[in-house]
Amino acid sequence: MAEKKTLTVKQTGSPIRRKSNQRATLVGLGLNRLGRESTLEDTPSVRGMIAKVAHLTEIVEK
Repeated sequence: MAEKKTLTVKQTGSPIRRKSNQRATLVGLGLNRLGRESTLEDTPSVRGMIAKVAHLTEIVEK
């Protein structure tokens, strides 16, 4: 069986003065502090969440 692809996402922006749905998306991604990283499965739904808060996150290459 093939390995599942993963993404490592790092939070680079603060959720202060952001809409509540953007804050909730960060929490859903496992991020809630600047500099925190989260490793997630590479699925279309996770990609959509990352796109929604692209200005607050970056994908880390490892």
